[in-house]
This record gives sequence, structure tokens and C-alpha cells, in this order.
Amino acid sequence: MNKWLGKLAGMLLALTLSTGLAAAQSKITIAVGGGACLCYLPTVLAKQLGEYDKAGLAVELVDLKGGSDALRAVLGGSADVVSGYFDHCVNLAAKKQELQAFVVYDRYPGLVLVVSPKHTGEINSIKDLAGKKVGVSAPGSSTDFFLKYMLKKNGLDPQGTAVIGVGLGATAVAAMEQGQIDAAVMLDPAVTVLQGSHSDLKILSDTRTQHDTLAVFGGEYPGGALYSTAAWVNDHEKEVQALTNAIMATLAWIHSHTAEDIMAKMPDEIVGKDRAQYLAALKNTIPMYSETGKMDPKGAEAVLAVFSEGSPEVAKAGIDVTKTYTNKYVDQVKKTTGSAK
Repeated sequence: MNKWLGKLAGMLLALTLSTGLAAAQSKITIAVGGGACLCYLPTVLAKQLGEYDKAGLAVELVDLKGGSDALRAVLGGSADVVSGYFDHCVNLAAKKQELQAFVVYDRYPGLVLVVSPKHTGEINSIKDLAGKKVGVSAPGSSTDFFLKYMLKKNGLDPQGTAVIGVGLGATAVAAMEQGQIDAAVMLDPAVTVLQGSHSDLKILSDTRTQHDTLAVFGGEYPGGALYSTAAWVNDHEKEVQALTNAIMATLAWIHSHTAEDIMAKMPDEIVGKDRAQYLAALKNTIPMYSETGKMDPKGAEAVLAVFSEGSPEVAKAGIDVTKTYTNKYVDQVKKTTGSAK
């Protein structure tokens, strides 16, 4: 009898502990600006590795068409955090909306301006995009910002080019192959997929490497990050630290494993049927992922400079870019684990 009561007490204790653990987990919704894009892989991989759970979070990832849609989800209250490009934080600061990035997972933006295989013969430079239809993930997204910057940098009026939302994955590839658009700003794995089918694919601008990023922007230019409203970050420091811990652990895992290991952890629906192409794209992308999680102040200044050049509203706003990000949560990871550089 005593033995049975002992077992029962043990079962009740285990149930109490598991219930307490579930209750202790904070529920967080992250809006992702296109989950299939390799630029957002760390956010998805963190869930696949169970890093959010380890950090005490019950995270729901909501996959949206582009970064602007993810931003709207947070501003509208249907999501807590954006997994998207840092440049939105700078752009919105001009509208007096305070957003703050707290962990950066992309050192480079990975944006690629590509000519449609159907229009290779007529487009040889960015100047040839005048009057053309160019695809972006969604109007108002980072792909759109990049396009406008490149057009203006090459002496074109951005208003003279038609911007078409085509998403980031299969829909973008299909629009390019069918010639529905003349060119597009794309990211991997979509770029590598197109290159696999069209060996003569024409690339007008590429920011997948440090060398190319410096050539385009004149400095480092951060891409994907987790961010939210400054008010939410301030009111949810425990959750923000937990999210940072999870992403930092994931970045460390990425840089200590092979591309094959990483692919094996990703959901089948994201990898797709052509695993070889996905693997090739992943190998191209791994150098893009941050090893530190920190925002480079010079990189943030570069984002502000780019937007100031392309947007009179941003140029006149007198933005203090240091308020659009914080490194304190990443620094705290370094203090407790020594994993950040």
C-alpha cells in the first residue's frame, strides 16, 4: 500500500511540475515576413530545435507574405514580435512610431535584383528598368525599399517603375519564369532555384556576401532581426530576453553544424521537393547569418543613410537611429553563457 501511495505521490508531483512548466511558459506570436525565405531561417529553426521551449516560451510563428504584412500584424495587435528586416524600424521612426530591434540574425540583407529569364535580352542594367514591372515580396517591404534605393542610385525616378507584389517563394519564381514581371528583388532559396533552371540568369545587384554588400551600400547593412514596438519591448523584458536567448542558441548551432544538418531540421514544406537546390541555396546563405546577434552601430547608420537618400520624409525626420535597436539583451546572453562574441 505504501509503495502504491509513493508511486501515486510521484505521479502527482510530476503532473504538478509539468503543469507548472506549461503555466510558466509565456505565449508569444511572431509574425514572419515569409517563412520559406532563408533570410528568416533562424526564427524557424529555433522552433524546430526546441530553443523557444527551452527558454520558457510557447511561440507561434505566423507566416505572412512579406515584411510589411508582418509589421502590420504587430502594429495591429495580432502578433507580438516581427521577424523581419531592421530597416522597417528606421523607416517607421520617421512616422514617429517607435520600433526596436533586439537581436540581429542576418549580417547582410541577401537581397538580389534579378532579371526575368523571359526578358534577359532587353534588360542589361538597372537603368533599363525604367518603365518596367518589377516584383517585390510586398509593396512597402524591404525588397521594395531596396528596389527604390537602387533605382534612385542609378538616376531613375522610382515612381517610373511599376512595383508588383509577388511574394518570396514559389509565387515569385513562377512570376519570373512566366514573364509576368520584367525583373524582381528576390532572396534565397528562390534565386538559387532560378539559377538552377536558367544558367544564364542575369543578376543586376547582389547583397548575399560581405563584399557585395559593401559595394552596394558602402558599409555593413543588417538584414533580418526580431523587433517589436519599443513599448512592448520595455513591458516584456523577460520574454525579450528569452527570445534573444533562443535565437542566440540557434545561431551558435548553425555555425557549429553543416548545411546538411541544418536542412535535416527544417520542415519538409519549407525545404520542398528539390532538396539539392535547397541545400545549394543554404550553403550560399550560411555566411549571411550573424555570429554575434548584435547590431553593428555603423550598420544601423548605413540603413539610415540609405533611407535618407531615398526618402525626403526620413531625411527630414532627425531620427536618432540608436533608439531603433538595443544590444543589451544580447550582451546579457554573453554575460551568462559567454556564447556571444
